Amino acid sequence: MPPDTSDTLQAEKDYLKSSRAALAVMREKTGALEIHSADRVNQEFLKAAIWRRMKELEDDPEVPLFFGRLDYLEPTTEIFHIGRRHVNDAQGEPLVVDWRADISVPFYRASRTEPMGVGVRRRFGFTHGEMTAFEDEDLTAPAPTDQHSNILDAEIERPRSGPMRDIVATIQPEQDVIVRAGVDDTICVQGAPGTGKTAVGLHRAAYLLYAYRDQLSRAGVLVVGPNASFLRYIGDVLPALGEIEAKQTTVEELVARVRVTGPGPAAVDVLKGDARMAEVLHRAVWSQVQLPKEALVVPRGAHRWRVAAYQAEELVNELRTRGIRYGAGRAMLPQRLAHAVLLRMEAAGDSPDDRVQDAVARSRPVKQYAEALWPAVDPAKLVFRLFTDPELLAEHADGILTAEEQELLHWDKAPRSAGAAKWSVADATLIDEVADLVDRTPSLGHVVLDEAQDLSAMQLRAVGRRCSTGSMTVLGDIAQGTTPWATPSWDEALGHLGKTGAHTEELTAGFRVPGQVIEYAARLLPSIAPHLTPPTAVRRSRGELTITRVPDSLAAAVSTVDEVSSRPGSIGLIVPDALVKATRKALEDKGIPFSVLGDEDDVDAHLDVVPASLAKGLEFDHVVLVEPAGMVAGEADERTGLRRLYVCLTRAVTSLAILHSEDLPAVLQTA
Repeated sequence: MPPDTSDTLQAEKDYLKSSRAALAVMREKTGALEIHSADRVNQEFLKAAIWRRMKELEDDPEVPLFFGRLDYLEPTTEIFHIGRRHVNDAQGEPLVVDWRADISVPFYRASRTEPMGVGVRRRFGFTHGEMTAFEDEDLTAPAPTDQHSNILDAEIERPRSGPMRDIVATIQPEQDVIVRAGVDDTICVQGAPGTGKTAVGLHRAAYLLYAYRDQLSRAGVLVVGPNASFLRYIGDVLPALGEIEAKQTTVEELVARVRVTGPGPAAVDVLKGDARMAEVLHRAVWSQVQLPKEALVVPRGAHRWRVAAYQAEELVNELRTRGIRYGAGRAMLPQRLAHAVLLRMEAAGDSPDDRVQDAVARSRPVKQYAEALWPAVDPAKLVFRLFTDPELLAEHADGILTAEEQELLHWDKAPRSAGAAKWSVADATLIDEVADLVDRTPSLGHVVLDEAQDLSAMQLRAVGRRCSTGSMTVLGDIAQGTTPWATPSWDEALGHLGKTGAHTEELTAGFRVPGQVIEYAARLLPSIAPHLTPPTAVRRSRGELTITRVPDSLAAAVSTVDEVSSRPGSIGLIVPDALVKATRKALEDKGIPFSVLGDEDDVDAHLDVVPASLAKGLEFDHVVLVEPAGMVAGEADERTGLRRLYVCLTRAVTSLAILHSEDLPAVLQTA
């Protein structure tokens, strides 16, 4: 660093202070805006817009307003501070440039071989929002042997507690390429543990909302995660970046047209998630359309106008072959029948207009006739009938499902009605499919789908139809597929999503999981996903890994947690689901405060008890993992169990302590 380090640091601190003051002025001016409109709707719209802008301009003193600086050489010698949002002074001159702006791209991608017009890239170090250091990288100098940035490494490895943070200060070039992909591009990210795929997806959503705000503000952006705990964990990332318009949900909530009571038997849910069910449901819906057996007769005044049965049949068949939704055809049929009546009127010398046609379409004879041919379909009731009427299911599943599979779908004890049924998520997904066959599901502008490898074909279809005209960011890791219906390949998953032309990127450089930990977990890859490239840790810190056989693994875990609790950062005590209750009691007996993942506000505690089934997508500075063999045994088959274990082994950022009294799985016993 130059000799005037302290003076330079103080100057940057002063610049940060003035930038925060300018942001406060921007927010104050926004809050002082007056709304003048006689229209109540416009008033409410403007109030909402001002509220959103105020939220975007909120300043958190614990979060650095900027994290980097670019000193440009070409085309002009300008200096730009790069931060989470744009800040300007009273004259409108930029004090901080949004990280998503084009001018910020070199901060993430410039190198000594391709400086992109930048002379010096500066990174800032912060502690609790207070600037403590800076580090300059001269992009015009020859490349040194060691190009590591101490500030960058410290930020990546910084202990965390609570929800996920943004990674705007540490985005790597290969991640930035994905983040800044165009709004029309669907990107699939196969990301090994610790490669930041979730953060990349969230930052891409933030980038798209910035670069294509008008388009996506109208169409909408949705983030779909695997469970509520995961959404709470990532929930602060987009707001921290000033984006509050993106919605977040789970697949279960997405298809919640009926009340879901829990999962069904695994074998049944696997079958219900099979893509073949789409054709069964398609047949069932369209079988409701009947061909006329008698003519339509419409009394009007002194006349009785008649449409022959064969002519009505032609109208029905014409609508069926147009490729429209069932509900659209049902809405159009009365008008088609009314038009046929008008043709009879005209042939008799009358001159009816559109008002007459509308009146005929709304008349009781036409409505009743159309209702008989094209009845309304209630999605839940239709699925209920399929599962309670073996003959009806056999009719529509003929040639698609075997007799044994049909028997598997049949409810032995049928509920009294669809409203009284105990629906599973798989059932709700089928009901959602029927609802889309009846009325088209509105499309969003962009959907970020995380942990996509765990979704069934029917669940993927449910997400895909939410962005049939939009784009997607699909995130996941085939090696972490832990459901019985997990997708075998991204090509297949993208096909079910309706995005066969998507581009797939593979991230293998692990920035968060230590080298010792990722190498140990990678022993499982030949058994669970032999076609994937093994991940590599790029951190200089190797981390800590201990594997200890103990007489009582739970007692040892409580003792280990007590020891680790004095260290900075979050702690995850990951246990087989079957041990959660016993773990809770053991911690309570020792008076150790904790929360259990799956409970409300479950990511705010220093220590989280993590059921193995909920560990996916989360990370902790320190992980104590209990009984690996129990995690494998808790799944339906060994491969799924080993994949579950792979997930749990790769949640640690600093240290992983494995405690076991049972033998380790065989694949982990070899050196």
